[in-house]
Amino acid sequence: MRFPLPHPDPSSAPRRGPRGQRPGPGGGPGGRRGHGRPGGWQQGDLPAADDAPQWFAGRLPDGWFDDLEVTVDREEITVLGALGGIDPESDAAEAEGRISRFRAETREQRMAVADEAQARYGRTVSWGARVGDTRALFTHLAVPVMTRLRQPERTVLDTLVDAGVARSRSDALAWCVRLVGDHAESWLGELREAMTEVDKLRTKGPEL
Repeated sequence: MRFPLPHPDPSSAPRRGPRGQRPGPGGGPGGRRGHGRPGGWQQGDLPAADDAPQWFAGRLPDGWFDDLEVTVDREEITVLGALGGIDPESDAAEAEGRISRFRAETREQRMAVADEAQARYGRTVSWGARVGDTRALFTHLAVPVMTRLRQPERTVLDTLVDAGVARSRSDALAWCVRLVGDHAESWLGELREAMTEVDKLRTKGPEL
């Protein structure tokens, strides 16, 4: 599987919020949390994005994608599609060329869709495309996450760095997160579903 290096793409760069301010964490303007929740995963004031896959499926032009993956978190919506009408068995060089052409030809349309989605969901939109096993994510967010680790946890990260698995502690931490995600996807999925139900109950409130 080949992953072409991302290049700057105006259609996926962070867009300005109300009154020309840049979105802060959680999509809020000017570096404030804005739509973001005050803490933890309980972000009741962040616009719901449960229907984002359906919205993009209905909004995107026919023929762009044969299959669509929409991934949502607190800051970003990533739209990754299998290019329509292209043999998934195409060799890697042809696939990369097809993806590059799609990226160039659809830039303005993607920017317009991203603006609509950001207004609706309060999150930055990033794009990607794939042909078979060849995929490319156009420029997307890298969000810093601060944490405090005790010596045993730091030792794990330093071991990964010393062994050449990671280039730095932050790279090692990202590697660990990916590893957990790969091996606990089923459990994480159940956890997300449970949190979604709690959010719905919190939004609904008691009937008085």
